[in-house]
Amino acid sequence: MRRAIGTHIDADACIGCGECVIVCPSDAIAMKDGVAVVVGAESLECDHCAAVCPEGAVTVDSVDESVTRLETVHDADGYVAPGEADTAALVRIMRSRRSCRNYLDRPVPRAVLEDLVKIGITAPSGTNSQLWTFTIVPDRRSVSRLAERVGAFYRRLNRLAENGMARAVSKVLFKDALGAYYRDYYETVREGLEEAARGGRERLFHGAPAAILVGSSPGASCPQEDALLATQNILLGAHAMGLGTCLIGFAVEAIRRDPRIGRAIGLDRGERIYAVIAVGYPDERYVRPCRRRRIAPRVFQVAD
Repeated sequence: MRRAIGTHIDADACIGCGECVIVCPSDAIAMKDGVAVVVGAESLECDHCAAVCPEGAVTVDSVDESVTRLETVHDADGYVAPGEADTAALVRIMRSRRSCRNYLDRPVPRAVLEDLVKIGITAPSGTNSQLWTFTIVPDRRSVSRLAERVGAFYRRLNRLAENGMARAVSKVLFKDALGAYYRDYYETVREGLEEAARGGRERLFHGAPAAILVGSSPGASCPQEDALLATQNILLGAHAMGLGTCLIGFAVEAIRRDPRIGRAIGLDRGERIYAVIAVGYPDERYVRPCRRRRIAPRVFQVAD
């Protein structure tokens, strides 16, 4: 997604190193008479040029460093170059994060949830579109209301799935989507809905006191990827902040299929949710990191 250029170069401060020219993906900057000048009419506004300039001679109108400055975490300035980070510590966080399905009855401060969003938007996005959207559900009462709306969708879906004729039609016209749901999820969903109706354990959000919905506005070149990259940042950031998280796929599907839920939570026209994250202080304590099934990466290599 290219935009009208808002890049400016201070000719007096420029030392002519040419680094901004090298990193510009839009070829919007060139060297002229020993200094960098803006030559393009469009830009990705990725801010690479300003970030690489050793003299601070480049500015980009659209960016604001305060947007990602955290309020509840000591926010150190400075750039960490490739190879300078503690890789082992980073990987330990990745291995230690687990989906949390038991939460303490303790609210998550709004400022913490807002900081998680700021952590989310440090992720890359296709063509630097930055068209993510974030909806904060800040308290247990609001999470419960969202859960009720999602539950209502699945009650209707279960009633439809119970109908053998409807499943037969789905098999012919919709690649057996309803039948697959009936075989794979119907019973589990039924049990969860019944338990919730009895006032038992709430299985959808697992009693989490807050949630964050991650989506995208229309116009992004790869909206789902953008949203999920931001989501992973949020999951890892939450773990480092002492929070537990869990992705709620059933809620994503309900919001996608039932526009009434989107209207209730204030989604804009064309906005789509790709991840729903339950957030809270965990009532679980693990003593070892996660393990995974073996994988066999495919290798593509051109022969000499």
